[in-house]
Amino acid sequence: MSESVYKVVEIVGSSTESWEKAATMAMLTAAKTLRDIRVADVEAFDVHLDGDKIVYRTKIKLSFKYHEEE
Repeated sequence: MSESVYKVVEIVGSSTESWEKAATMAMLTAAKTLRDIRVADVEAFDVHLDGDKIVYRTKIKLSFKYHEEE
């Protein structure tokens, strides 16, 4: 096994449909700019009101392989 370094970041996704959709949107958005995402750990769920709509939020910690700039 080769030696590796991983970075962890915390992100929050939101959706008017569900916590699962919020998590999916967070992951898909992060994957546009982060390479080699390894693990997503769901940390928390919450909801808030935006006018008369419920907004679901999912907080996720993402782990991805650290690459030195080339």
